[in-house]
Amino acid sequence: MTPLSFQALQSASCGYNERGICFSPAMKPKSKERLLSGVRILVGRTRHQASALSSALRDAGAEVIEIPFIEIRKPKSYKPLDGALRQLHSYDWMILTSVNGVEAVWDRLKKLGLDGQRPMHLKIAAIGPATKRAIEERGFKVDVVPKRYIAESVVESLRGRVKGKRVLLTRAKIARDVIPEELRKAGAHVDVIEAYETVIPRSGRSRLNAVLKSKGRPHVITFTSSSTVKNFVALLNPQSKHGPSKKTLFREFDNIRFASIGPITSGSLRELGFGVHIEGSEYTIRGLVAAIVSASSQGLGCMAGTGRIIGDIAGPIGRESDWEETRR
Repeated sequence: MTPLSFQALQSASCGYNERGICFSPAMKPKSKERLLSGVRILVGRTRHQASALSSALRDAGAEVIEIPFIEIRKPKSYKPLDGALRQLHSYDWMILTSVNGVEAVWDRLKKLGLDGQRPMHLKIAAIGPATKRAIEERGFKVDVVPKRYIAESVVESLRGRVKGKRVLLTRAKIARDVIPEELRKAGAHVDVIEAYETVIPRSGRSRLNAVLKSKGRPHVITFTSSSTVKNFVALLNPQSKHGPSKKTLFREFDNIRFASIGPITSGSLRELGFGVHIEGSEYTIRGLVAAIVSASSQGLGCMAGTGRIIGDIAGPIGRESDWEETRR
């Protein structure tokens, strides 16, 4: 591995957002530099979605551990979703907030024989580029993608365009109500339809606890949604709906960094007592990987909520001896 120059390290340095969390501009790490060599990263996405994040991290040299914190399941009944899709011509807008939602909707459209029949007047909003790409791969045009890939930005993009309009929002069974509540205030008629549900994987609990107690425990744990945060806590302690005690936090996670895809996920981590050490400035997989690369290159940590640098931790993350020395 060719050592990085001081200039290269500067170009990959962390910045600090208004909440004092370490972040980096979205950048594509060059695989030849292997910037994450020696870093073990736990990826907690669903099995069929872990590949994109895992591949990007491996390309940057990381050792990836995959333990899903979340499992996607079909709704108990497709009747509400099928009914809405059969009446798709009666809606002015359809909003999709995840790739999972896109897959669920188009699976039902295909089964209903409606997958090639988009009403001419129907406009589609996607929460971010991955969702947009999934929709376009299925032959439908996306009319709106917000500047920031969170629910609040979806509302900002649509607030002045939905008064008196019918809006179909397909999403997970349990989700934040920002979009329907705010669009209704803006005068829209919003139908919220369950397209899938997220549950805790049965096999995850024993695997997670084994990894955290092993010599090969991760240096970084990634979180890509609030659901992954809540399920992570449930896997750690199925008897508690709250986060770990402070004693447990210091004992189990004092030398593990928590990497969040964006501010909503970071908020969920903080609510449950965890620190947020790394946050993507672009709320995508690419942005998350870029932030981890920057933090690793500098060997820095950030104290969530203050912006205070914790310190070098005796060198960049991934040097085994450094991490062994700081473990308590």
